[in-house]
Amino acid sequence: MSDSLLSVGKIVNTHGIRGELKVISSTDFPEVRFAPNSQLILVHPETGEQVQVTVASARPNKGTFIIRFTAYDNINQVEKFKGFDVKVSKEESIELPDNEYYFYEIIGCRVIDEEGEELGVIEEILRPGANDVWVVKMPSRKELLLPVIDDVVLDVDVKAKLVKVHLMEGLL
Repeated sequence: MSDSLLSVGKIVNTHGIRGELKVISSTDFPEVRFAPNSQLILVHPETGEQVQVTVASARPNKGTFIIRFTAYDNINQVEKFKGFDVKVSKEESIELPDNEYYFYEIIGCRVIDEEGEELGVIEEILRPGANDVWVVKMPSRKELLLPVIDDVVLDVDVKAKLVKVHLMEGLL
């Protein structure tokens, strides 16, 4: 079930006594995800328990969001949600522009070089700063770190789960 859900944040604490929660956002679209009347799914990280909620209000606050859900107006009602993941269904994913992809579309893609030689499979995506870095698990050695820049990533086919790259000097 959780494979059909996309993570948009994590509840880290309560805020005040009126049922508000502090959420660290992990979405590029907080203005859509946390808009009033948005449907969210709260998922317990260990038990998988799910609670469907509707956003009543949300506002940014020091790098997080303060969110209140409809039907929850007291700290005692929401304290149990601390630590829960905030998710939406994949059907609610937002259409991305060309050459932009969701993490779940990239992870698991096979990587080949310009000659068609298989290099490995993308296992993880790092976000160190200027550009993302795809971590490729290789059969011959531990891992290859691919900077996601136009000079390196030549073609991405998410339907075929295949990424074609140019190995610049020093990458291997």
